[in-house]
Amino acid sequence: MLLKTVEANRLVTVLGLDIGGANTKAVMLSTKTAEITRFRLSSTYFPIWKNSQSLPDILINLKKQLGEDPLDALGLTITAELSDVYQTKREGINNILSCVKTAFCDIPIFVLTTDAELLPIGMTEKNPLCVAAANWAATGWMMARYFNDAVIVDVGSTSTSIIPIINRHTAARGKTDLDKLICGELVYTGSLRTNVATIVHSIPTKNGVASVSSELFALSGDVHLVLENISETDYTSETADGRGKTLTEAYARLARTVCADTDMLAIQEITGIAKYIYEQQINQIATGLAKTYLYLKNNTPDRVPVIITGLGKNFLARKAAEKIGADTIVDLDTLLPKGVALATPATGVAWMVAAKLIGEVPSWISQ
Repeated sequence: MLLKTVEANRLVTVLGLDIGGANTKAVMLSTKTAEITRFRLSSTYFPIWKNSQSLPDILINLKKQLGEDPLDALGLTITAELSDVYQTKREGINNILSCVKTAFCDIPIFVLTTDAELLPIGMTEKNPLCVAAANWAATGWMMARYFNDAVIVDVGSTSTSIIPIINRHTAARGKTDLDKLICGELVYTGSLRTNVATIVHSIPTKNGVASVSSELFALSGDVHLVLENISETDYTSETADGRGKTLTEAYARLARTVCADTDMLAIQEITGIAKYIYEQQINQIATGLAKTYLYLKNNTPDRVPVIITGLGKNFLARKAAEKIGADTIVDLDTLLPKGVALATPATGVAWMVAAKLIGEVPSWISQ
């Protein structure tokens, strides 16, 4: 379907979707007189590898949670193509595009590319790899509305995106996940779903240093639950052992990483293990951030703020920014309505579609 530019004083409603491998997020924006007058967010834990064909129903339910407002257009960004339910990214993108068309067959659909462009869904079907893992481009576009030069650190449940902005444009050196891993713009560590064995290989405990089991015994969510960085409600993903999200169960999982249990290790000792893992996770993010931060400092004479967003913005992104000595740290919650930080790419792609629809970038009516 073709998108028709509409007058800026008409109420326009758009939907932004960020379809990840484990979490799918939806944002609905309404604009009038070039101002965003309403913002709504819904999110669901949906491990796509378990039942990818259920995605249309998931998307329809997310839309229903946001209300029955008629939509003028939809913006889409995708990272779920990396899931091992698909043999290739091309297969993943094509399957996800098909699911989105099934769920929203009667409105224009635009897909975000790694060049921060919105393409009609029909064009992306011919070149699916140009839209693979492009959600960072929506975040970069959005923050470039506020900053000339900056580095964004978006710590989600699974991974961390580090996005440079120079002269109000996204200046990413990597466009693919592989390139981003090489240059430090993608750090595969997150707030909930990271296997502890990928954060540390050994842990000081019992007056010695224990090697860590390579089994999937505990996740970063257990670490942050024990350290009170998150609540049980924040722990939206599955646990490593399929049990609950109480402190008792989290302690047991963390003890198991060094092949122990809660009979062998005291709570204080397990908490010490969690603190050590936490520090090493901060170091992982700081290492990637330092590469991008130095790149910006070498390319601009100005002070470079670090913008923090995502579920782990305060307990991981902020700590990493402090560790590298960032000039300024800006919490996204101080710029945009509460909730945007938990769905930054979905908000960004919705905002981009709204701008495309009305012919100018709408501003937020309230902060």
